[in-house]
Amino acid sequence: MDYLRSIFIEPGITQSIMILVVTIAAGLFLAGKLKIKTFSLGVTWILFTGIFLSHCGLHLVPEVETFAKDFGLILFVYSIGLQVGPSFFSSFGKGGLKLNGLAACIVLLGCITTVVIGVLSSEDMSTMVGVMSGAITNTPSLGAAQQTFTDITGLRPDFLSTGYAVAYPLGVVGIIFSMLVLKWIFRINVKDEAKVIKDKSDNSKREPVLEDIVVNNPQIETMTIRQLHHMMNFPMVVSRIIHADKTETVPQATTEFHRGDTLRVLADREHLDMLSLLGPAIERQKKESTTSSSALISRRIVVTRPEWNGKQIRNLNINDHYHVTITRVNRAGVDLIATADLHLQLGDRLMVVGDKDDVQKVADIFGNEMKKLDVPNLLPVFFGIALGVILGTLPIAIPGLSSPFKLGLAGGTLIVAILIGRFGPYYHMVTFATTSANMMVREIGISLFLAAVGLGAGSTFVPTLMAGGWVWIGYGVIITLLPLLIVGFVARKWLDVDYFTLMGLIAGSTTDPPALAFASETSEGTNNASVAYATVYPLTMFLRVLAAQILIIIFCAA
Repeated sequence: MDYLRSIFIEPGITQSIMILVVTIAAGLFLAGKLKIKTFSLGVTWILFTGIFLSHCGLHLVPEVETFAKDFGLILFVYSIGLQVGPSFFSSFGKGGLKLNGLAACIVLLGCITTVVIGVLSSEDMSTMVGVMSGAITNTPSLGAAQQTFTDITGLRPDFLSTGYAVAYPLGVVGIIFSMLVLKWIFRINVKDEAKVIKDKSDNSKREPVLEDIVVNNPQIETMTIRQLHHMMNFPMVVSRIIHADKTETVPQATTEFHRGDTLRVLADREHLDMLSLLGPAIERQKKESTTSSSALISRRIVVTRPEWNGKQIRNLNINDHYHVTITRVNRAGVDLIATADLHLQLGDRLMVVGDKDDVQKVADIFGNEMKKLDVPNLLPVFFGIALGVILGTLPIAIPGLSSPFKLGLAGGTLIVAILIGRFGPYYHMVTFATTSANMMVREIGISLFLAAVGLGAGSTFVPTLMAGGWVWIGYGVIITLLPLLIVGFVARKWLDVDYFTLMGLIAGSTTDPPALAFASETSEGTNNASVAYATVYPLTMFLRVLAAQILIIIFCAA
């Protein structure tokens, strides 16, 4: 009995750990059971479970609560940063710039709406920041705001957590509701919308395809492969040359080709017309296949040796030492043309064409051992977290503010993770992690954070609602809907954004997975919603974290 008392009744580290894991387990159980069709609050049930248990009198000792909340947030934010890092800067490319601009407007309008409501209602601004975080279902912004509030005031940010918890449920519903309102306003028929998109889509033009080109232009007689690349000036790879006598060779940069030769070229479909300068395209005689009876074979090789991480293909000199050519690189399910300036990353799957023996030698050079990828490389993780903590606690003096600005644990860790995810491979840092490993770290982090926040805020949750806190629900609905409807209307009316892309923009600008799931199910087989979500998600996550901190600093520093 004394043993059980020490675990469940006597306050201490052991009891706190038990309360923490029970809260997480119960919350995850509810997340799996309480659904309306595909709609669910997901891991947020952990927060509400913690609030309930705290209201019933179960509490964590301060040391455990602080550690679980801060370290959980760090793990969650860092795993997100590593995931979005490789696409963060590329998301500002063609098309992405407009979507990211619209997402930034949604974030800005949300902040303005929050401030206006706070001023008109005379509500405490720290509470309104918590309501805003819940209204747009963004947990990292809550964590960043909490830490900034504590750094400035030295007080517990319980009202932040309460405001978040009150606004969150209708935040999830409101995001999806805004999509339906815009659909009604513009009288959108999703089937007709999908047909228009498919008719206008040029995605197939950007897909790498193989084409056999018979050279018959006398003006390019004895041209080398290197000269061909310079002349065409677009990403392409010549994987093999099929001579008139049906023999095949793997070309090198200095290899010459002649009239009557057939070049097997890998290029984007939109550029294939330019290859007609060489000669006509014919039906390919053989597909690249590991079962080809030709002396040349093609094979998928996985980069599993860390010394190749970050290396450019032009610096590998593989083509000079072996009769092989790397034609394409599959990264995270996306096929990339193996251009000379492409940087390899651990986990890349290379399509290599060449002599069977040489292909095997190249496979040995790159590793090609999938089991090695199953072992996580933890050094970059903890090194990055350490840098993130240092950056997050670095005081930055800003004119006009009485207190120095700090990025906080969430902001500093997120920035470092994005930079490491994007540029780490260039400096031979192994940042690769399997999707399951990344998700495991992320889910553990968010579970610890939500449990600690709920258990810390539960004692004040019901009294606050009874004292008038229920109006925060209405504030949250306004903060959710107003920015989404305004920007959504502008995007559809004047910027010609299709409805499925618009849904992805709305889901991404609120970093809300349930909204993305709804958008994907409504998208009639198109992937516009998912592409838009992935495009704006990295910048939005960064802006949400930063915006919450700035509001706390501006309105609470005094």
